[in-house]
Amino acid sequence: MFEFDLYEKIFKKVHFIGIGGISMSGLAEILFYKGFTVTGSDTKKSKVTEHLENIGIEVFIGHDEKNIDNADLVIYTDAISKDNVELNKCIERGIPLVDRATFLGALMKNYKKSIAISGTHGKTTTTSMLATVLNFSDLNPTMLIGGNLDDIGGNVKLGSDDLLLTEACEYKANILKYFPTIAVILNIDEDHLDYFRDIDHIKETFKGYFKNIQNDGYLIVNIDDKNIYSILDSADSNIITFGINSDAFITAKNIEYDIHGNPSFDIYKGHNLISNIRLNVMGEHNIYNALATYCVSSLIGMEDHEILNKLSHFNGVHRRLEYKGLLGDIKIIDDYAHHPTEIMASLRAIRKSTNEKIYCVFQPHTFTRTKILLDSFSKAFTDADKVIIADIYAAREKDLGEIHSRDLAEKIRLSGTDAIYLGSFKEIEDFLLNEVSNHDIIVTMGAGNVYEIGEDLLNIDKEPEIKQIVV
Repeated sequence: MFEFDLYEKIFKKVHFIGIGGISMSGLAEILFYKGFTVTGSDTKKSKVTEHLENIGIEVFIGHDEKNIDNADLVIYTDAISKDNVELNKCIERGIPLVDRATFLGALMKNYKKSIAISGTHGKTTTTSMLATVLNFSDLNPTMLIGGNLDDIGGNVKLGSDDLLLTEACEYKANILKYFPTIAVILNIDEDHLDYFRDIDHIKETFKGYFKNIQNDGYLIVNIDDKNIYSILDSADSNIITFGINSDAFITAKNIEYDIHGNPSFDIYKGHNLISNIRLNVMGEHNIYNALATYCVSSLIGMEDHEILNKLSHFNGVHRRLEYKGLLGDIKIIDDYAHHPTEIMASLRAIRKSTNEKIYCVFQPHTFTRTKILLDSFSKAFTDADKVIIADIYAAREKDLGEIHSRDLAEKIRLSGTDAIYLGSFKEIEDFLLNEVSNHDIIVTMGAGNVYEIGEDLLNIDKEPEIKQIVV
Protein backbone atom coordinates (compact mmCIF):
# COMPACT_ATOMS: atom_id res chain seq x y z
CA MET A 1 0.00 0.00 0.00
CA PHE A 2 1.29 3.45 -0.91
CA GLU A 3 2.29 5.60 2.07
CA PHE A 4 3.24 9.26 2.24
CA ASP A 5 4.72 11.12 5.20
CA LEU A 6 4.57 14.91 5.19
CA TYR A 7 7.60 15.17 7.46
CA GLU A 8 10.06 12.42 6.61
CA LYS A 9 10.18 13.76 3.02
CA ILE A 10 11.26 10.51 1.40
CA PHE A 11 9.96 12.10 -1.80
CA LYS A 12 11.56 15.54 -1.99
CA LYS A 13 10.47 16.55 -5.52
CA VAL A 14 6.89 15.80 -6.53
CA HIS A 15 5.51 16.29 -10.06
CA PHE A 16 1.77 16.52 -10.87
CA ILE A 17 0.50 15.43 -14.31
CA GLY A 18 -2.66 17.48 -14.86
CA ILE A 19 -1.87 20.03 -12.15
CA GLY A 20 -4.54 22.43 -13.45
CA GLY A 21 -7.35 20.28 -12.06
CA ILE A 22 -9.10 21.73 -9.04
CA SER A 23 -8.16 18.87 -6.70
CA MET A 24 -4.68 18.36 -8.14
CA SER A 25 -3.84 22.04 -7.72
CA GLY A 26 -4.97 21.94 -4.09
CA LEU A 27 -2.77 18.95 -3.32
CA ALA A 28 0.14 20.65 -5.06
CA GLU A 29 -0.30 23.75 -2.89
CA ILE A 30 -0.33 21.72 0.32
CA LEU A 31 2.93 19.99 -0.57
CA PHE A 32 4.52 23.24 -1.73
CA TYR A 33 3.74 25.01 1.54
CA LYS A 34 4.97 21.95 3.46
CA GLY A 35 8.40 22.44 1.92
CA PHE A 36 8.39 20.00 -0.99
CA THR A 37 9.75 20.94 -4.41
CA VAL A 38 6.63 20.83 -6.59
CA THR A 39 6.28 20.96 -10.38
CA GLY A 40 3.38 20.18 -12.66
CA SER A 41 2.17 20.04 -16.23
CA ASP A 42 -1.10 20.60 -18.03
CA THR A 43 -2.37 20.92 -21.58
CA LYS A 44 -3.15 24.62 -21.37
CA LYS A 45 -2.82 27.70 -19.24
CA SER A 46 -5.65 28.62 -16.90
CA LYS A 47 -6.36 30.81 -13.91
CA VAL A 48 -5.40 27.82 -11.77
CA THR A 49 -1.99 27.31 -13.40
CA GLU A 50 -1.32 31.05 -13.27
CA HIS A 51 -2.08 31.06 -9.55
CA LEU A 52 0.28 28.14 -8.97
CA GLU A 53 3.04 29.90 -10.87
CA ASN A 54 2.44 33.09 -8.89
CA ILE A 55 3.05 31.29 -5.59
CA GLY A 56 6.26 29.70 -6.91
CA ILE A 57 5.32 26.35 -8.43
CA GLU A 58 6.89 25.60 -11.81
CA VAL A 59 4.17 24.66 -14.31
CA PHE A 60 4.89 23.27 -17.78
CA ILE A 61 2.27 23.87 -20.46
CA GLY A 62 2.15 20.74 -22.60
CA HIS A 63 3.19 17.22 -21.63
CA ASP A 64 6.81 16.27 -22.26
CA GLU A 65 8.95 13.48 -20.82
CA LYS A 66 11.54 16.10 -19.78
CA ASN A 67 9.01 17.51 -17.32
CA ILE A 68 9.53 14.60 -14.93
CA ASP A 69 13.33 14.94 -14.76
CA ASN A 70 14.60 14.49 -11.19
CA ALA A 71 11.10 13.75 -9.86
CA ASP A 72 11.02 11.45 -6.81
CA LEU A 73 7.27 10.94 -7.05
CA VAL A 74 4.72 11.59 -9.81
CA ILE A 75 1.01 12.04 -9.12
CA TYR A 76 -1.43 11.86 -12.03
CA THR A 77 -5.07 12.71 -12.54
CA ASP A 78 -7.71 10.29 -13.86
CA ALA A 79 -8.33 12.74 -16.69
CA ILE A 80 -5.07 11.93 -18.54
CA SER A 81 -4.90 9.22 -21.19
CA LYS A 82 -2.95 5.98 -20.84
CA ASP A 83 -0.61 7.03 -23.66
CA ASN A 84 0.48 10.21 -21.84
CA VAL A 85 4.22 10.63 -22.49
CA GLU A 86 5.04 11.64 -18.93
CA LEU A 87 3.09 8.74 -17.48
CA ASN A 88 4.83 6.21 -19.69
CA LYS A 89 8.27 7.68 -19.10
CA CYS A 90 7.71 7.28 -15.36
CA ILE A 91 6.90 3.61 -15.89
CA GLU A 92 9.99 3.20 -18.09
CA ARG A 93 12.30 4.85 -15.55
CA GLY A 94 10.72 3.24 -12.50
CA ILE A 95 9.78 6.55 -10.91
CA PRO A 96 7.19 6.05 -8.15
CA LEU A 97 3.81 6.80 -9.70
CA VAL A 98 0.47 7.19 -7.97
CA ASP A 99 -3.01 8.39 -8.94
CA ARG A 100 -4.59 11.42 -7.29
CA ALA A 101 -7.12 9.46 -5.19
CA THR A 102 -4.52 7.05 -3.81
CA PHE A 103 -2.30 9.99 -2.88
CA LEU A 104 -5.18 11.80 -1.16
CA GLY A 105 -6.00 8.64 0.80
CA ALA A 106 -2.40 8.40 1.97
CA LEU A 107 -2.37 12.11 2.84
CA MET A 108 -5.44 11.66 5.07
CA LYS A 109 -3.42 9.41 7.37
CA ASN A 110 -1.13 12.33 8.25
CA TYR A 111 -3.98 14.05 10.13
CA LYS A 112 -5.41 13.14 13.52
CA LYS A 113 -8.93 13.51 12.12
CA SER A 114 -10.10 13.65 8.52
CA ILE A 115 -13.54 14.55 7.20
CA ALA A 116 -14.51 13.33 3.71
CA ILE A 117 -17.67 14.58 2.00
CA SER A 118 -19.03 12.16 -0.59
CA GLY A 119 -22.20 11.62 -2.62
CA THR A 120 -23.34 11.92 -6.20
CA HIS A 121 -24.56 15.49 -5.69
CA GLY A 122 -23.72 18.38 -3.38
CA LYS A 123 -20.14 17.52 -2.38
CA THR A 124 -18.61 20.88 -3.23
CA THR A 125 -21.39 22.95 -1.68
CA THR A 126 -21.44 20.92 1.53
CA THR A 127 -17.64 20.95 1.82
CA SER A 128 -17.76 24.72 1.29
CA MET A 129 -20.49 25.15 3.91
CA LEU A 130 -18.43 23.17 6.39
CA ALA A 131 -15.29 25.08 5.42
CA THR A 132 -17.10 28.36 6.10
CA VAL A 133 -18.14 27.18 9.55
CA LEU A 134 -14.73 25.72 10.45
CA ASN A 135 -12.82 28.67 9.04
CA PHE A 136 -14.14 30.91 11.80
CA SER A 137 -13.49 28.38 14.56
CA ASP A 138 -10.36 27.66 16.62
CA LEU A 139 -9.88 24.27 14.92
CA ASN A 140 -7.67 25.60 12.09
CA PRO A 141 -8.27 22.72 9.64
CA THR A 142 -6.48 22.05 6.38
CA MET A 143 -9.15 22.23 3.65
CA LEU A 144 -9.43 20.99 0.07
CA ILE A 145 -12.54 22.02 -1.89
CA GLY A 146 -13.67 21.17 -5.41
CA GLY A 147 -14.54 24.80 -6.13
CA ASN A 148 -13.45 28.30 -5.23
CA LEU A 149 -14.75 29.63 -1.93
CA ASP A 150 -14.31 33.33 -1.21
CA ASP A 151 -14.18 32.74 2.56
CA ILE A 152 -10.86 30.89 2.23
CA GLY A 153 -9.60 32.74 -0.84
CA GLY A 154 -9.71 29.82 -3.26
CA ASN A 155 -9.99 26.04 -3.14
CA VAL A 156 -7.37 25.20 -0.52
CA LYS A 157 -6.32 26.42 2.91
CA LEU A 158 -3.35 25.12 4.82
CA GLY A 159 -4.01 24.59 8.50
CA SER A 160 -2.89 22.36 11.34
CA ASP A 161 -2.23 18.62 11.19
CA ASP A 162 -5.12 17.95 13.55
CA LEU A 163 -7.92 18.11 11.01
CA LEU A 164 -8.31 17.66 7.24
CA LEU A 165 -11.49 18.47 5.32
CA THR A 166 -11.83 17.22 1.75
CA GLU A 167 -14.24 15.98 -0.88
CA ALA A 168 -14.36 12.28 -1.73
CA CYS A 169 -15.46 11.47 -5.29
CA GLU A 170 -16.80 8.03 -6.14
CA TYR A 171 -15.71 8.10 -9.80
CA LYS A 172 -13.72 4.97 -10.73
CA ALA A 173 -14.40 3.71 -7.19
CA ASN A 174 -11.92 6.27 -5.86
CA ILE A 175 -13.66 6.36 -2.47
CA LEU A 176 -12.22 2.90 -1.80
CA LYS A 177 -8.83 4.62 -1.57
CA TYR A 178 -9.87 7.05 1.18
CA PHE A 179 -9.58 6.48 4.95
CA PRO A 180 -11.47 9.23 6.78
CA THR A 181 -12.33 9.24 10.46
CA ILE A 182 -15.61 11.01 9.61
CA ALA A 183 -17.35 10.16 6.33
CA VAL A 184 -20.40 12.08 5.10
CA ILE A 185 -22.61 10.55 2.39
CA LEU A 186 -25.15 12.98 0.98
CA ASN A 187 -26.83 10.74 -1.61
CA ILE A 188 -26.21 7.83 -3.98
CA ASP A 189 -27.50 8.10 -7.54
CA GLU A 190 -26.81 6.70 -11.00
CA ASP A 191 -23.84 8.52 -12.48
CA HIS A 192 -20.38 7.91 -13.98
CA LEU A 193 -21.88 5.06 -15.96
CA ASP A 194 -18.83 5.03 -18.21
CA TYR A 195 -17.24 3.22 -15.25
CA PHE A 196 -20.04 1.78 -13.11
CA ARG A 197 -22.28 -0.96 -14.53
CA ASP A 198 -25.43 0.19 -12.75
CA ILE A 199 -26.76 1.52 -9.45
CA ASP A 200 -26.04 -1.79 -7.72
CA HIS A 201 -22.37 -1.50 -8.69
CA ILE A 202 -22.32 2.00 -7.19
CA LYS A 203 -23.96 0.82 -3.97
CA GLU A 204 -21.50 -2.05 -3.64
CA THR A 205 -18.67 0.45 -3.99
CA PHE A 206 -20.05 2.55 -1.14
CA LYS A 207 -20.41 -0.60 0.98
CA GLY A 208 -16.72 -1.22 0.38
CA TYR A 209 -16.02 2.37 1.43
CA PHE A 210 -17.77 1.74 4.75
CA LYS A 211 -15.04 -0.77 5.61
CA ASN A 212 -12.38 1.97 5.38
CA ILE A 213 -13.96 3.78 8.32
CA GLN A 214 -12.68 2.45 11.62
CA ASN A 215 -15.13 1.18 14.22
CA ASP A 216 -14.56 4.28 16.34
CA GLY A 217 -15.09 6.52 13.31
CA TYR A 218 -18.35 8.10 12.21
CA LEU A 219 -20.60 7.71 9.18
CA ILE A 220 -22.97 10.67 8.70
CA VAL A 221 -25.72 9.90 6.19
CA ASN A 222 -28.85 11.30 4.56
CA ILE A 223 -31.37 8.67 5.60
CA ASP A 224 -33.99 10.09 3.22
CA ASP A 225 -31.93 8.67 0.34
CA LYS A 226 -33.29 5.20 -0.42
CA ASN A 227 -30.02 3.94 -1.86
CA ILE A 228 -28.07 4.93 1.26
CA TYR A 229 -30.74 3.46 3.52
CA SER A 230 -30.64 0.14 1.67
CA ILE A 231 -26.95 -0.47 2.46
CA LEU A 232 -26.60 1.00 5.96
CA ASP A 233 -26.74 -2.40 7.64
CA SER A 234 -23.31 -3.16 6.17
CA ALA A 235 -21.64 -0.33 8.14
CA ASP A 236 -19.73 -1.12 11.34
CA SER A 237 -18.86 2.42 12.43
CA ASN A 238 -20.92 4.86 14.46
CA ILE A 239 -23.83 6.24 12.41
CA ILE A 240 -25.44 9.67 12.62
CA THR A 241 -28.48 10.24 10.39
CA PHE A 242 -30.00 13.44 9.04
CA GLY A 243 -33.04 14.13 6.87
CA ILE A 244 -36.29 15.93 6.27
CA ASN A 245 -38.88 13.24 5.58
CA SER A 246 -37.73 10.51 7.94
CA ASP A 247 -37.10 9.67 11.57
CA ALA A 248 -33.50 10.86 11.43
CA PHE A 249 -31.45 11.94 14.45
CA ILE A 250 -30.99 15.47 13.02
CA THR A 251 -34.02 16.78 11.11
CA ALA A 252 -35.36 19.92 9.49
CA LYS A 253 -39.00 20.81 10.18
CA ASN A 254 -41.38 23.70 9.49
CA ILE A 255 -39.64 24.64 6.25
CA GLU A 256 -40.55 27.93 4.57
CA TYR A 257 -39.08 29.81 1.59
CA ASP A 258 -38.67 33.56 1.14
CA ILE A 259 -39.10 35.49 -2.10
CA HIS A 260 -35.53 34.64 -3.11
CA GLY A 261 -36.10 30.90 -2.75
CA ASN A 262 -33.96 30.75 0.41
CA PRO A 263 -35.27 28.35 3.07
CA SER A 264 -35.77 28.82 6.79
CA PHE A 265 -36.45 25.85 9.07
CA ASP A 266 -36.22 24.42 12.57
CA ILE A 267 -33.37 22.05 13.35
CA TYR A 268 -34.25 19.21 15.71
CA LYS A 269 -31.92 16.78 17.48
CA GLY A 270 -34.19 13.85 18.17
CA HIS A 271 -37.33 15.47 19.62
CA ASN A 272 -35.48 18.51 20.92
CA LEU A 273 -35.61 21.82 19.06
CA ILE A 274 -32.12 23.24 18.56
CA SER A 275 -32.95 26.47 16.75
CA ASN A 276 -34.52 28.07 13.72
CA ILE A 277 -32.15 28.97 10.90
CA ARG A 278 -32.47 30.94 7.67
CA LEU A 279 -30.07 30.06 4.86
CA ASN A 280 -28.66 32.55 2.38
CA VAL A 281 -28.66 29.99 -0.47
CA MET A 282 -31.57 28.63 -2.50
CA GLY A 283 -33.26 25.27 -2.55
CA GLU A 284 -34.30 22.20 -0.61
CA HIS A 285 -31.04 20.47 -1.51
CA ASN A 286 -29.20 23.09 0.53
CA ILE A 287 -31.27 22.15 3.58
CA TYR A 288 -29.76 18.67 3.35
CA ASN A 289 -26.30 20.17 2.87
CA ALA A 290 -26.81 22.36 5.94
CA LEU A 291 -27.98 19.42 8.06
CA ALA A 292 -24.86 17.45 7.09
CA THR A 293 -22.72 20.45 7.99
CA TYR A 294 -24.42 20.78 11.36
CA CYS A 295 -23.87 17.07 12.11
CA VAL A 296 -20.13 17.25 11.46
CA SER A 297 -19.58 20.57 13.23
CA SER A 298 -21.45 19.41 16.31
CA LEU A 299 -19.62 16.08 16.34
CA ILE A 300 -16.19 17.73 16.42
CA GLY A 301 -17.14 19.94 19.33
CA MET A 302 -18.45 23.25 18.00
CA GLU A 303 -21.24 25.04 19.86
CA ASP A 304 -24.69 25.21 18.28
CA HIS A 305 -24.88 29.00 18.25
CA GLU A 306 -21.51 29.21 16.52
CA ILE A 307 -22.43 26.63 13.88
CA LEU A 308 -25.80 28.15 13.05
CA ASN A 309 -24.48 31.69 12.92
CA LYS A 310 -21.83 30.79 10.35
CA LEU A 311 -24.21 28.58 8.37
CA SER A 312 -26.71 31.41 8.03
CA HIS A 313 -23.99 33.62 6.51
CA PHE A 314 -22.82 31.08 3.93
CA ASN A 315 -23.15 32.80 0.54
CA GLY A 316 -22.47 29.86 -1.72
CA VAL A 317 -19.53 28.70 -3.79
CA HIS A 318 -18.63 29.66 -7.34
CA ARG A 319 -20.56 27.81 -10.04
CA ARG A 320 -23.25 26.53 -7.66
CA LEU A 321 -26.38 28.64 -8.28
CA GLU A 322 -24.00 31.56 -8.50
CA TYR A 323 -25.48 34.98 -9.19
CA LYS A 324 -23.31 36.43 -11.96
CA GLY A 325 -24.93 39.81 -12.51
CA LEU A 326 -27.60 41.76 -14.37
CA LEU A 327 -27.97 42.43 -18.07
CA GLY A 328 -30.41 45.30 -17.86
CA ASP A 329 -33.02 43.82 -15.52
CA ILE A 330 -32.27 40.26 -16.58
CA LYS A 331 -30.65 38.15 -13.89
CA ILE A 332 -27.88 35.75 -14.97
CA ILE A 333 -27.14 32.70 -12.81
CA ASP A 334 -24.58 29.95 -13.35
CA ASP A 335 -24.78 26.42 -12.01
CA TYR A 336 -22.56 23.34 -12.23
CA ALA A 337 -25.50 20.89 -12.43
CA HIS A 338 -24.81 18.18 -15.00
CA HIS A 339 -26.95 15.26 -13.76
CA PRO A 340 -30.76 15.09 -14.01
CA THR A 341 -31.23 15.09 -10.23
CA GLU A 342 -29.02 18.17 -9.87
CA ILE A 343 -30.78 19.97 -12.73
CA MET A 344 -34.20 19.39 -11.17
CA ALA A 345 -33.01 20.58 -7.75
CA SER A 346 -31.41 23.75 -9.11
CA LEU A 347 -34.30 24.71 -11.39
CA ARG A 348 -36.79 24.01 -8.62
CA ALA A 349 -34.84 26.34 -6.35
CA ILE A 350 -34.82 29.09 -8.99
CA ARG A 351 -38.52 28.60 -9.70
CA LYS A 352 -39.31 29.22 -6.01
CA SER A 353 -37.63 32.61 -6.35
CA THR A 354 -39.51 33.96 -9.38
CA ASN A 355 -42.71 33.99 -11.42
CA GLU A 356 -40.86 35.29 -14.47
CA LYS A 357 -39.58 33.18 -17.35
CA ILE A 358 -36.54 30.97 -16.81
CA TYR A 359 -34.26 30.39 -19.80
CA CYS A 360 -31.96 27.45 -19.12
CA VAL A 361 -28.86 27.02 -21.29
CA PHE A 362 -27.66 23.48 -20.72
CA GLN A 363 -24.38 22.01 -21.89
CA PRO A 364 -24.46 18.20 -21.55
CA HIS A 365 -21.31 16.75 -19.99
CA THR A 366 -19.85 13.62 -21.63
CA PHE A 367 -21.44 11.50 -24.34
CA THR A 368 -21.81 8.48 -22.06
CA ARG A 369 -23.82 10.30 -19.41
CA THR A 370 -26.03 11.98 -22.03
CA LYS A 371 -26.75 8.71 -23.83
CA ILE A 372 -27.42 6.50 -20.81
CA LEU A 373 -29.47 9.05 -18.86
CA LEU A 374 -31.25 10.54 -21.88
CA ASP A 375 -34.76 9.75 -20.62
CA SER A 376 -34.00 11.19 -17.18
CA PHE A 377 -32.49 14.33 -18.71
CA SER A 378 -35.58 14.83 -20.85
CA LYS A 379 -37.78 15.14 -17.75
CA ALA A 380 -35.41 17.26 -15.66
CA PHE A 381 -36.24 20.71 -17.09
CA THR A 382 -39.92 21.06 -16.19
CA ASP A 383 -39.29 24.20 -14.09
CA ALA A 384 -37.72 26.02 -17.05
CA ASP A 385 -39.80 27.91 -19.60
CA LYS A 386 -37.29 27.55 -22.41
CA VAL A 387 -34.28 25.22 -22.67
CA ILE A 388 -31.39 25.82 -25.05
CA ILE A 389 -29.14 22.79 -25.51
CA ALA A 390 -25.51 23.43 -26.42
CA ASP A 391 -23.12 20.90 -27.91
CA ILE A 392 -22.01 18.09 -25.61
CA TYR A 393 -18.85 18.84 -23.63
CA ALA A 394 -16.73 15.79 -24.35
CA ALA A 395 -14.37 16.09 -21.34
CA ARG A 396 -12.44 12.81 -21.23
CA GLU A 397 -14.40 11.09 -24.04
CA LYS A 398 -14.37 10.82 -27.82
CA ASP A 399 -17.45 11.35 -29.98
CA LEU A 400 -18.50 7.95 -31.36
CA GLY A 401 -21.53 9.42 -33.10
CA GLU A 402 -24.00 7.61 -30.82
CA ILE A 403 -25.64 10.68 -29.26
CA HIS A 404 -26.05 14.35 -30.15
CA SER A 405 -27.45 17.39 -28.37
CA ARG A 406 -30.23 17.48 -30.98
CA ASP A 407 -31.44 14.14 -29.57
CA LEU A 408 -31.71 15.62 -26.09
CA ALA A 409 -33.53 18.75 -27.31
CA GLU A 410 -36.05 16.56 -29.14
CA LYS A 411 -36.62 14.35 -26.07
CA ILE A 412 -37.17 17.41 -23.86
CA ARG A 413 -39.77 18.74 -26.33
CA LEU A 414 -41.53 15.37 -26.32
CA SER A 415 -41.64 15.54 -22.52
CA GLY A 416 -43.54 18.83 -22.73
CA THR A 417 -40.87 21.51 -22.20
CA ASP A 418 -39.95 23.99 -24.92
CA ALA A 419 -36.39 23.23 -26.08
CA ILE A 420 -34.08 23.97 -29.00
CA TYR A 421 -30.57 23.01 -30.00
CA LEU A 422 -28.07 25.73 -30.96
CA GLY A 423 -24.58 24.69 -31.93
CA SER A 424 -22.36 27.60 -30.97
CA PHE A 425 -22.12 29.92 -27.99
CA LYS A 426 -22.47 32.87 -30.38
CA GLU A 427 -25.79 31.52 -31.68
CA ILE A 428 -27.00 31.00 -28.12
CA GLU A 429 -26.02 34.49 -27.04
CA ASP A 430 -27.70 36.08 -30.09
CA PHE A 431 -30.86 34.04 -29.45
CA LEU A 432 -31.01 35.11 -25.81
CA LEU A 433 -30.46 38.79 -26.62
CA ASN A 434 -33.42 38.74 -28.98
CA GLU A 435 -35.67 36.49 -26.90
CA VAL A 436 -35.48 37.37 -23.20
CA SER A 437 -37.40 40.21 -21.59
CA ASN A 438 -36.81 42.34 -18.53
CA HIS A 439 -36.95 40.46 -15.20
CA ASP A 440 -36.51 37.08 -16.88
CA ILE A 441 -33.75 34.77 -15.64
CA ILE A 442 -30.98 33.18 -17.70
CA VAL A 443 -29.29 30.21 -16.06
CA THR A 444 -26.23 28.62 -17.67
CA MET A 445 -25.90 25.03 -16.53
CA GLY A 446 -23.32 22.28 -16.91
CA ALA A 447 -19.88 21.10 -15.80
CA GLY A 448 -18.04 22.36 -18.89
CA ASN A 449 -17.40 25.92 -20.06
CA VAL A 450 -21.03 26.98 -20.52
CA TYR A 451 -20.52 29.71 -17.88
CA GLU A 452 -18.70 31.67 -20.58
CA ILE A 453 -22.05 32.47 -22.20
CA GLY A 454 -23.24 34.39 -19.15
CA GLU A 455 -19.90 36.15 -18.85
CA ASP A 456 -20.02 37.13 -22.52
CA LEU A 457 -23.52 38.57 -22.09
CA LEU A 458 -22.42 40.61 -19.11
CA ASN A 459 -19.40 41.94 -20.97
CA ILE A 460 -21.20 43.19 -24.06
CA ASP A 461 -21.65 46.89 -24.81
CA LYS A 462 -24.87 47.13 -22.82
CA GLU A 463 -26.51 50.28 -24.10
CA PRO A 464 -27.23 49.19 -27.67
CA GLU A 465 -27.89 45.59 -26.72
CA ILE A 466 -30.42 46.32 -23.99
CA LYS A 467 -32.63 47.98 -26.58
CA GLN A 468 -32.99 44.58 -28.24
CA ILE A 469 -34.19 42.85 -25.10
CA VAL A 470 -36.52 45.41 -23.56
CA VAL A 471 -40.19 44.98 -24.49
